[in-house]
Amino acid sequence: MDSPKTLQQAIQYFSDYENCRKFMVSIRWMDGIVRCPRCGSEKVAYLEKARVYKCYGDHKKQKFSLKVSTVFEDSPIALEKWLPALWMLVNDKNGISSYELHRALGITQKTAWFMLHRIRTAISSKSFSAHYKLGGEGGGPVEIDETFVGGRVQNMHKGRQLKLRQIRDSVGRPNQLMGKTVVMGMLDRELRQVRATIIPAVKRDVLMKEILREVKHGSTVYTDDHTGYMGVRQKYVHEVVSHIDEYVRGNVHTNGIENFWSLLKRGLKGTYVAVEPYHLQKYVDEQVFRFNNRHTKENPLEDSDRFMLAVSQIVGKGLTYSELTGKEGETKF
Repeated sequence: MDSPKTLQQAIQYFSDYENCRKFMVSIRWMDGIVRCPRCGSEKVAYLEKARVYKCYGDHKKQKFSLKVSTVFEDSPIALEKWLPALWMLVNDKNGISSYELHRALGITQKTAWFMLHRIRTAISSKSFSAHYKLGGEGGGPVEIDETFVGGRVQNMHKGRQLKLRQIRDSVGRPNQLMGKTVVMGMLDRELRQVRATIIPAVKRDVLMKEILREVKHGSTVYTDDHTGYMGVRQKYVHEVVSHIDEYVRGNVHTNGIENFWSLLKRGLKGTYVAVEPYHLQKYVDEQVFRFNNRHTKENPLEDSDRFMLAVSQIVGKGLTYSELTGKEGETKF
């Protein structure tokens, strides 16, 4: 078997460390020549018993593993577990919870949670900082919408409900939106690509800032009748659908981006159950990756293709536990 095509084959293939080693070498060095990640020297030797490489250059930390300079760095978890975990996250349509991963791989739930966040860091595309704009030449109409993510107020603790009501009274926010986080999304119909990010509010200046940055001037833009989109017509061909009267008027609708919202919330509510706003962007990026690399008639990607794309993004990225928990820089006692 050259490379795994299914989850079963992936588990069998990566259970052999030598397969993991050869696979990581092929991913990190396309020509198959291992180079020191610290000095770039090709004068390295593989220490089979220690499962590390040694560089003969004159510098500190001559020994290095295949995890160095990747999201796997400084992790005691073996590649035999890291690679199947990555396969499962990028190919499970609704995601995989840390509890499910901890049972499947025989690791602690805390470790599984940290592993999943590292993988999310790798596949995060920073979609609202892409090098090209949606719409315009080569792109079709762009659907734009926003959604609110958060728990129901009636299910919260009384103290939390009281605090949210006080906020509502001070800012005049509708009761059903209290404690919610706003996520803004854009879908290019021709490219079938989504970009989504958390925004502080659904105010006109915030929405317009993101649209101007992500959508090419002159493109056709479809939105609902939210007042925050009133200024869009100055730079774009703007068509509006009022959900009070209709959901579709010819080609004018936002059903595509709303389909993405349904997939996102299915994962958040059904798989992850509780997600802190601090971590929400990582979960959004995870769903964006799966959506943008899904199997379609125009782009028939298989699970192995999605896995290879994700693995190709692990180099040059990292995440520490203190960064993940927001404790970076705190004094340790």
